[in-house]
Amino acid sequence: MSDNRKSTVRGGGARQAAADLVEAVLITKTSLDERLAWSMERGPLKRLEPRDRAFARAIAATTLRRLGQIDALLEARLQRPLPSTAHGIRTILRCAIAELVFIGTASHATVSTAVALTENIEKGYHYKGLVNAILRRISEEGTTDAETLDAAKLNTPEWLWDSWVEAYGEDTARAIALAHTSEPPLDISTRGTPDDWAKGLEAEVLPTGSLRRDSGGRIEDLPGFKSGAIWVQDAAAALPAQLLGDIKGKRVIDLCAAPGGKTMQLTAMGAEVTAVDRAPKRLALLSKNLKRTELSAQLNQGDARKWQPKEPAPFVLLDAPCSATGTLRRHPDVARLKKPEEITSLNEVQAALLDNAAKMTAPGGTLVYCVCSLQPEEGPAQIEAFLARNESFTRAAITAADVGGQDEFITAEGDMRTLPCHLGDKGGMDGFFAARLRRRD
Repeated sequence: MSDNRKSTVRGGGARQAAADLVEAVLITKTSLDERLAWSMERGPLKRLEPRDRAFARAIAATTLRRLGQIDALLEARLQRPLPSTAHGIRTILRCAIAELVFIGTASHATVSTAVALTENIEKGYHYKGLVNAILRRISEEGTTDAETLDAAKLNTPEWLWDSWVEAYGEDTARAIALAHTSEPPLDISTRGTPDDWAKGLEAEVLPTGSLRRDSGGRIEDLPGFKSGAIWVQDAAAALPAQLLGDIKGKRVIDLCAAPGGKTMQLTAMGAEVTAVDRAPKRLALLSKNLKRTELSAQLNQGDARKWQPKEPAPFVLLDAPCSATGTLRRHPDVARLKKPEEITSLNEVQAALLDNAAKMTAPGGTLVYCVCSLQPEEGPAQIEAFLARNESFTRAAITAADVGGQDEFITAEGDMRTLPCHLGDKGGMDGFFAARLRRRD
């Protein structure tokens, strides 16, 4: 969709912005967060009120989460496939179907706006009748038809589905995939005691210690945000730092640290933190987050595959770059952007990071490795390979007591594995893997 065309249709601004976000992910292969940031600064979202911005993001995210079902509903009503040159029309239809079937917007507003938006596309007038006819049928039949579709399998790329079935079994793979179809709640970490903030934030304290509230509204408007007492951090992402144990007054090296959720967490736990990241812009964001939360850490720009401290530290936390397939609830674009061949190159980076992290871990020290990935190659396989080539390290088994008493988070090998379907009755969580390793004295 064009970035420069303005919509004069009521509600068209938000819907056109949503279509722009979806096209950026599916056509130009841009991450949703990157396009959102651009659009807020210079694109369609900049011209919208906060409520319409949120609506646009909701449409885009829902379209990406439910893309398989949406395409199945669409294809069933097309007499012939849309040509590849009509991707703008397809995007308008996809977003409108997301509204009609999964968001529940009033059908008249959705259909009429979608038809009007086709005029913003070159030669779009040729498709106005088709768009109107398909969407009116969807408004009458779509919700019922969607319930007959295999949502878990349709909305998951085949390579991901197959890998999860092999790793976890089909029932768990299905539970994971279904968890990805819903908007996640908002998880919060705090400098203080979670119980002290629960009421003011209208949040629940999870067994793991994170605060959880319903999503919606501006994060900046929450109590404690401007004063720096809270920050957003998924409940699963908050667990690896806790696996280090009592670190008050101790040196901790936080590798691949930006944007700083774990750095803030470690500092709030009383550690003397050295945070390392290779990207200057991400380090600048980490610095900004530390300033807001009135926390401090030593920041170092460097490649964690090569960087070394002046002397080893008793605690090292490595949150390695990964495929991020455990974060699809919050980042549905990941499923459409990642490819299986990328896992191989990521594996090489992770192995190099682990080996270098081992060198900076003092004798008797603890190294925690974690990834927000559901792929076994990036988690347990990495640890087995690391232990095979690093005889000075052993696995320090993680127990349920380390993760809020949640036995289902602990693997047979003594590692931590959270799945999006865990804590399902409370809204789920990100998929994370973590292993705790100890260097022999």
